[in-house]
Amino acid sequence: MKAFSKYWSIFQITLINSLAYPGELIGRSLMIIPFMWVFYQLWKVTFNAAGAEIISGLTLRDTLWYLMLAETIELGRPPIARTIAENVKDGSIAYILNKPYDFLWYQFSAAMGETIFRAILNALFGGLTVWFLVGAPKHIEGFLIAVPAVLGAWILHFCINAMIGLSAFAVEDVSAFTWIYQKLAFIFGGMLIPLDFYPQWLQTIAKTLPFSSAIYGPARLFVTPTLELFISVISLQIVWILVLSVILVFIYRRGLTQLTVNGG
Repeated sequence: MKAFSKYWSIFQITLINSLAYPGELIGRSLMIIPFMWVFYQLWKVTFNAAGAEIISGLTLRDTLWYLMLAETIELGRPPIARTIAENVKDGSIAYILNKPYDFLWYQFSAAMGETIFRAILNALFGGLTVWFLVGAPKHIEGFLIAVPAVLGAWILHFCINAMIGLSAFAVEDVSAFTWIYQKLAFIFGGMLIPLDFYPQWLQTIAKTLPFSSAIYGPARLFVTPTLELFISVISLQIVWILVLSVILVFIYRRGLTQLTVNGG
């Protein structure tokens, strides 16, 4: 319980600190509005060109609400990889590692604290925009049902981005790895195009990867809040969280033996 209270305090402090500059927080969140407007124009043309109200089980309204939650998940997550890399570059990593807390749990607690308000505002502005463009979501209860999956998505994002950040222990500059991860998430996570619109063989591959559990799964669950899909999404998330957590701890311990501290 003492260990938990320590990281809970870190979470609370980061959460409060994220409100230190409300103008910057709101300004970043407003970016989702033009994104959703562009998506609306793009998919409106697509559905009209197809001459169908439903494509692969999704209507235009479902597609827009799906993309809103996908963007909320992506835009809400903090730049963990860049933060860890900067700590390595400026030498502050030595100060952080000497603190009486686990480095990974500290980063996780801080990341979650930084995510909450950012995600809430993105969902608020994005939701209002989509509501104005295509109307209310078909299943309002989807918000509540998707919450556990969104939390799982953030944990998956943390595991992957923390691994990228820890590669800075050996290479320092992780920008290339971050770029590759973003593009993989765009394609196999279903951030720009729902995986339902992919060819069947590509859907099968993409839906088994962690990228889909971090974006597609929660967003699809939101627009189709069924018990079967909930169990499927959460189960796959748990499997990937366990696998990636083990890999993350291994990389962290291995990385400590290769770390060269600069500056300080």
